Amino acid sequence: MREVAISTEYITLGQVLKLADVVGSGGEVKAFLQEASVKVNGEPENRRGRKLVPGDTVDVTGFGTIVVKAR
Repeated sequence: MREVAISTEYITLGQVLKLADVVGSGGEVKAFLQEASVKVNGEPENRRGRKLVPGDTVDVTGFGTIVVKAR
C-alpha cells in the first residue's frame, strides 16, 4: 500500500497516479485509465479529473492500493 499526502482540500486522480509513480507524466494518465483497471473507493473510475479527498483509496491492478492522506 502506498500513501499520497496532500495539504489541499482535494487532489485529482491523475495527480495521485503521478505522485505514486504509477504513470510517468500527466500525458500518460488518460491512456492508462482507458487500458488499466482503476477503482476509487471500490467503484470503477476512468476520469483523470476525479477529485479525491483524504481517506479515499485507489486500487490499481498490477500496482496495488494508494491511500490519500492529509498532511
